[in-house]
Amino acid sequence: MGAVRDEVARRLKRWQSTALPIGQAALAAGLSWLVATGLVGHAHPFFAPIAAVVCLGVSLGQRLRRVVELVVGVSVGVGVGDVLISLIGSGPWQIALVVALAMSAAVLLDGGAVIALQSGSSAVLVATLLPPSAGGGLDRMVDALVGGLVGLAVTALLPANPLTVAHRQAKVVLGELTGALRGVATAVTESDAVQAAGVLARLRGSQEAVDEFAAALKTGGEIATIAPIRWRRRHELGRYETAATPVDYALRNTRVLARRALAALRDGERMPDVLPDVLRQYADAVDVLRGELERGVEPKRARAAVRDAATCATAQHLGGEGFSTKVVLAQVRSVAVDLLQATGLSRSEAAESLPPLSRR
Repeated sequence: MGAVRDEVARRLKRWQSTALPIGQAALAAGLSWLVATGLVGHAHPFFAPIAAVVCLGVSLGQRLRRVVELVVGVSVGVGVGDVLISLIGSGPWQIALVVALAMSAAVLLDGGAVIALQSGSSAVLVATLLPPSAGGGLDRMVDALVGGLVGLAVTALLPANPLTVAHRQAKVVLGELTGALRGVATAVTESDAVQAAGVLARLRGSQEAVDEFAAALKTGGEIATIAPIRWRRRHELGRYETAATPVDYALRNTRVLARRALAALRDGERMPDVLPDVLRQYADAVDVLRGELERGVEPKRARAAVRDAATCATAQHLGGEGFSTKVVLAQVRSVAVDLLQATGLSRSEAAESLPPLSRR
């Protein structure tokens, strides 16, 4: 019974996370039909609710472009379908030909996947359910436009919180970074090459989280642009956007650091005693950064924490004779620059914040 309850709770939680976009799509579908029938005067505007649902979707993002793609796709599909079906009639080979030509026309227009698919599906509908005699192609294009505009209006009036997904995805990405930094620190402390290899393997799979974070920011930026009641969130979202690319670079540089640390451990190179402490301080600074981003404040404490940790990033403290150890030193400094940029500094400001590599 406990397992059943857990499964039900998990599914309810998953539904709750998509309840708003589902409600938006349902409302947009109904309103688009109402607008197309009541205001435009179309008797059967089936393209309107279809366009509204496709425009919104459950997986938000790129709606402004999607409206344009929908209208273009419907226009191409309906235009090709109306002309050809009027000339060659309707049947299996005619449908195949119409779909092929409609999608080819969309591709030749340099359209994306949405345009090509919408062109093909529109051509199928014209060739089967609604042949040219059942209504004008222009009416169907208008219906698609109505559905897309209604979908945008619903998004603007009932928007999601653009920071919700950004918080969640940033937590995942920054958690990957802190876990990797602490993992390398532990591996070096214990001279454990196996653990270092495990950290490296996990880092190699972290790109998906980075991509999802970037997608969340894109969606959030779109919502904050078209929804007036979310305009005040744009500044807070901007801090995440500032941090996104440097955090990606920090993960990449940490991956190089982990790879060279693994090589050093396997080759028996003696790693600097202070290295694990520096990496743990970096991880603590990333935790501070995550908290300040969630609170929507300038990450001054995280910036100061990175600077304090980087005071040991010199040849005197982290230098060594082995090749891998020298690369580790370079990556420790690179990660510091990335983290300082994530707090809002420019690259030159971040580099100037580090101590000189060696005394003159």
